[in-house]
Amino acid sequence: MRTRAIGLLAAAMVTTGVAAESFRSDVTRTSYGVVHVKAADFRSLGYGLAYAYAEDNVCMLADTLLTVRGERSRYFGPDLHATKPKNGEYGAALDFIDLRNEDSDFFFKGYLDLEQLRAGYAASTQEVRDVLTGYVAGYNRYLRDRAATLPAACKGAAWVKPMSLDDMYLLIAEKALHATGEAFAGAIVAAAREPSAAVVLAKTMAPASRKIPMGMPAGVGSNGVAIGKDASANGRGLLLGNPHYPWNSADRFYQIHLTVPGKYDAMGASLGGMPAVVIGFNKDMAWTHTVTKAVHFTTFKLDLDPADPTGTTYFYDGAPLKMTSRTVSVDSLQTDGTLASRQKTFYFSKQGAVIVMPDAGVDWTATTAFVLGDANRNNTRLVQQWLAIGKASNVAAVKSSLNAIAGLPWVNTIAADRDGNTLYMDGSAVPHMGADKFLSDCMVLPALVGFDGARSECAWGQDPDTPAGIFGGANMPAQERQDYVANSNDAYWLSNAREFLTGPAPYGYSPLYGSTDVEQTLRTRIGFKQLESALTQERFLNTDDLQRLMFANRVHAAELVLPELLPACLASNDRNLLLACAVLMIWDRKVDLDSRGAVLFREFWNVAAGIPDKWAVPFDAADPVNTPRGLAAAAKPAMLDALRTAVAKLNAQGVPLYGRLGDYQNEIRNGKRYPLHGGIGDIDGSYNSINMDGELKATGYTNVNWGTSYVQVVGFDQAGPVAKGLLVYGQSVDPKSAHYADQLPLYGRKALFRLPFTDTQIRTDAGYKHKVLTEN
Repeated sequence: MRTRAIGLLAAAMVTTGVAAESFRSDVTRTSYGVVHVKAADFRSLGYGLAYAYAEDNVCMLADTLLTVRGERSRYFGPDLHATKPKNGEYGAALDFIDLRNEDSDFFFKGYLDLEQLRAGYAASTQEVRDVLTGYVAGYNRYLRDRAATLPAACKGAAWVKPMSLDDMYLLIAEKALHATGEAFAGAIVAAAREPSAAVVLAKTMAPASRKIPMGMPAGVGSNGVAIGKDASANGRGLLLGNPHYPWNSADRFYQIHLTVPGKYDAMGASLGGMPAVVIGFNKDMAWTHTVTKAVHFTTFKLDLDPADPTGTTYFYDGAPLKMTSRTVSVDSLQTDGTLASRQKTFYFSKQGAVIVMPDAGVDWTATTAFVLGDANRNNTRLVQQWLAIGKASNVAAVKSSLNAIAGLPWVNTIAADRDGNTLYMDGSAVPHMGADKFLSDCMVLPALVGFDGARSECAWGQDPDTPAGIFGGANMPAQERQDYVANSNDAYWLSNAREFLTGPAPYGYSPLYGSTDVEQTLRTRIGFKQLESALTQERFLNTDDLQRLMFANRVHAAELVLPELLPACLASNDRNLLLACAVLMIWDRKVDLDSRGAVLFREFWNVAAGIPDKWAVPFDAADPVNTPRGLAAAAKPAMLDALRTAVAKLNAQGVPLYGRLGDYQNEIRNGKRYPLHGGIGDIDGSYNSINMDGELKATGYTNVNWGTSYVQVVGFDQAGPVAKGLLVYGQSVDPKSAHYADQLPLYGRKALFRLPFTDTQIRTDAGYKHKVLTEN
């Protein structure tokens, strides 16, 4: 059986688009399964990385490939959704898209354009093409080697198949769409038509009854801090990277160190299927990313020719143009084991794909249609960008690469170098729509960032030496400083509390980059408050200080509200609140494992945060870190009602009001409970954010959806980087792996471990294991 399986995999290699070539990769593991790959060329670098990643996560990657190929229905039927975590082993469901298998398959087949992706990679660098080729070969080598011994979740599964270069293109393209195409996936599929069905156009636009999606799911984000020479204990740069990202799916981080001697040497973390370090450091510079507040799409309203009964002719500068179309087929597994095929045709104007969202007031009538202009559809620059960042010797080189490539899809960049310089920059792909167009009659539907699609003067603009339709470096928000820069997913305006970032005259940066002079999230505010406090107390910081800031676990909402709420609570003489008042009075206002009262406050604030006009001191754009604040007297009754609701909820679940957070917030692995500290982030103002799966139950909050995932703290000495880090959930999704849960106890102790970077550090690491992978 094993021989036959290997033979089938080998035969399938003929169709993967990867020619038989020679590869040689040195693959080393150090403590906690951190992967170090060294190779003489980028092909072999990708080869070794893919093999190692498959050792830890093959089922998750194979399942994800089904999604991007549009083959979920073929193996799992049309009506299920993507795989949720299975027996604690893995999940392939994406936080950014939740569709039935058949709709998901139609989206990926209809929206992703393989011809454009192929052309984009053909025009990329040889290094990019090589590392992708090597990654495909390394993954396929793993399948040949391990066909008979795959993990239980996918052992013997027909859907575990070799990958092709096209699969690799699709895998990366999917990641680019998290804040754009995937947010509108349902609307894109809804606009597609069955070729044999009669065309039925809406008679009128229905009034909107729901909010239109604007990008990333709420809460998904990160913290990043870069400290410069003016605030660093040794005058060199420091960096804290703390992405809050999914704990399931191939968007989990993976700890790696990739080296092509003389060309590339970067360590940190990648995402599943991404053959480059995406957050990390090299010998001279460290960087991290945070999800940007920017909007990476616009929509366009098309004026259709009513004489065309299909509604597929639109006017552009007065001339009629025919939409282009793509018809795709999806095979679905039926209950009797047979396959049934369906087709849909997707339609596109020159600006993008037609979308339909009737409940949002967006429909396709005889005279009007809307299309999605997506700055990241066919963005093939991600790998090139991250390789370039990993090579940069200082923050100036990072900025230069962002200007030149503009390849990041939806993240800010925060960086520090060994010379003590820091950088904040939103170098993501943002449509070239300046404030002047927002103020003109080009804007027709603000709620959908909708512009007039009938006039070329309302189209995306163009900057010199920049990919078509997006802003170039001169128009990207950027701030270079020698004290610090920081971001926690609010807009560029507040990246340093001492000097706000404004754009060029007269209008500033495009409104698509986010708003200025607006209230910040409580997580942003606590980040700046604790950083400024540390600088006031210590004057100069080191990596230990950044680690303490990361895990301080202060709850800023509590700091702002409880001083005035607790006296009102006691004065209420409500016997149902007396114990709650006492618990919150002695609570340390943190979300540490031993914090008693943290669960009660969380349930209270989940209600109280929505109370209008609750602040006594309103927001002041001149003081965004410290305003709004103070509990308004008129809001106190509603606050006490919210506390009563929280008490009732805990009582109904049998959760004591004074329970330790560590007893009621946990991750379960192989039947073992791992207590977790951390709060919920933007809502309660906890810097270290953990978003749990579901509501409070008698057992507490169990298992993490997203939150603190990879953590790195990096400094520099005369010899190079001094780094420590943590991948909270571990390297592997296989319950039998030694690296399935080995880092969770470290997180519970707020401990980071040294990241070995030099050859000597790697060879002397306690977990050192080395092998050579070769293939002729």
